[in-house]
Amino acid sequence: MASFEHTFDLRARRFPRPVRRIRPLWGRLPAVSDAPIRTLVVMGVSGVGKTSVAAELVRRTGWAFVEGDDLHPEANRAKMAAGHPLDDDDRWPWLRRIAAWIGEREAAGTGAVVTCSALRRTYRDLLRDGHPSVHFVHLLAPETLISERLTARRGHYMPASLLGSQLATLEPLQDDEPGVGIETTGTPDEVADRALAALAGPDPDPEPGTDPEGTR
Repeated sequence: MASFEHTFDLRARRFPRPVRRIRPLWGRLPAVSDAPIRTLVVMGVSGVGKTSVAAELVRRTGWAFVEGDDLHPEANRAKMAAGHPLDDDDRWPWLRRIAAWIGEREAAGTGAVVTCSALRRTYRDLLRDGHPSVHFVHLLAPETLISERLTARRGHYMPASLLGSQLATLEPLQDDEPGVGIETTGTPDEVADRALAALAGPDPDPEPGTDPEGTR
């Protein structure tokens, strides 16, 4: 099984250090099969481990899955392969494809997992627009570790040279966005477990007169 073997050197680059909790998605694990419909957008820069963690989330939930990179137009792939970062004109059509896929899953009444860098708040707002099922799982790692992963990766069109531009573009999740930030220490299955536990955690702001378990 793939492993995230390194620990963080936060002196290299500082990242937010959640786990940040949101309102419960489906109550206590492991009763995922009884969950309401949710779409988990596994986000972060290239090389942070989105595909590996998403695969573990799908294995645990049985939900539909799409690799966001597979929805890139061929022109975007060619541009990145040539070492040129995408601009917003490149990204909007791609993001709309992902949003349309999310909408199809919602219409079908099925949970879903999708990988998408979702670097800017405006990109995430587009994915959420009209799609109440969307919650984000923001994977975090230091630049040095991500660079090592990208350098070791084979057969992918995204070169390690574009990591700097992605990190410069990245806007971490804000408090009013539904989701959690998860550090990618340990194996992908351990990261997936932490993500699901965080998403299913107690409501940090219960209504007056209620307890975190939802009983009065």
